[in-house]
Amino acid sequence: RARDVSHNAALRQVGNRLVGILHGCLKTHAPYDQATAWSHRELNLAA
Repeated sequence: RARDVSHNAALRQVGNRLVGILHGCLKTHAPYDQATAWSHRELNLAA
């Protein structure tokens, strides 16, 4: 909502992010790590 996008667009963005994270995990054979996957959010919130 802060980015002024519709609800459907926001859901699409989250879905795309999750698919990207899954792709990276499968490509590198790495386990999912929530801290790594969403670390960019912590940087934005701290500013």
